[in-house]
Amino acid sequence: MINAATISNLARYALLREVSLSPKPGLVDRYNNGAHTDMDYALFLLSIDAISPFFKLFYEQGSVTANLSPPLALQALRKTGIACEQAMFEATGGVNTHKGAVFALGLLCGAAGRLTAKHHTVNVATLCAEVSAICHNLTEKDLGQAKRNNTLTAGEKIYLTYGLSGARGEAEGGFATVRRYALPAYTGALTQGMPADHAELISLLTLMSYNEDTNVISRAGLSGLKFVQQQAQKILFALKEEGDFDLRHQTEALNAAFTSQGISPGGSADLLSVMLFLYYIQVAFSKGESASAERESVC
Repeated sequence: MINAATISNLARYALLREVSLSPKPGLVDRYNNGAHTDMDYALFLLSIDAISPFFKLFYEQGSVTANLSPPLALQALRKTGIACEQAMFEATGGVNTHKGAVFALGLLCGAAGRLTAKHHTVNVATLCAEVSAICHNLTEKDLGQAKRNNTLTAGEKIYLTYGLSGARGEAEGGFATVRRYALPAYTGALTQGMPADHAELISLLTLMSYNEDTNVISRAGLSGLKFVQQQAQKILFALKEEGDFDLRHQTEALNAAFTSQGISPGGSADLLSVMLFLYYIQVAFSKGESASAERESVC
């Protein structure tokens, strides 16, 4: 049954799976903090506990605004998003652990509420299309006018300098990078009999190969982004060509390289959460069945 509690549980589970995936290059996982000095695995768990109650609120906000225009629905969802971010910062002592994930998953939960209230089918295609409609022209509205500001955020600077739209562009495009590349890579790996964490890592590397990650650019510039994409592509190519390829060892080596250069592909990590959420939606509701994600262990 599609309801606020189920959607909320799936979003929470996606976040738990993402942070628990280990090792991850340059990112916080169960083993180390990657390129981060201000956050660790325990802090991420505190953050997830703080923001999880809001996923139900995003869904409910989407439901009550189902008959309003997408721009008005976005305004309502943003108010919930601000409250969610505040809860995150209170839990983490001001550290930004999940701002990108709150944005993406909040939109998806809100979209699920809108679709359900209108008695529309909830699946990967309809969810992403609804998010795209909610975020229509969002990049230009939020970032295109930034040149009028006296001070610019990192995202605004990157957009005005390079034309890269980051999380807003991904949402406005209906998470095309996830749908075209990461989700097929994940389901393909599972079909081949790979364990879930192995498939998750392949999906993350796939995202790193294609995602124009503004988190990486803010830390390491365009050269850093090119390095991330090339290294991820190199591992994936070797995995495809070599039957006995040690993916874990290669990922640990890449983590060391990213950490030494201060590179954290946080945007791709957020999209991994999106991919997992969409996959769980696909599994849970493709046959009209409710998922039991909360009963699974992330450890």
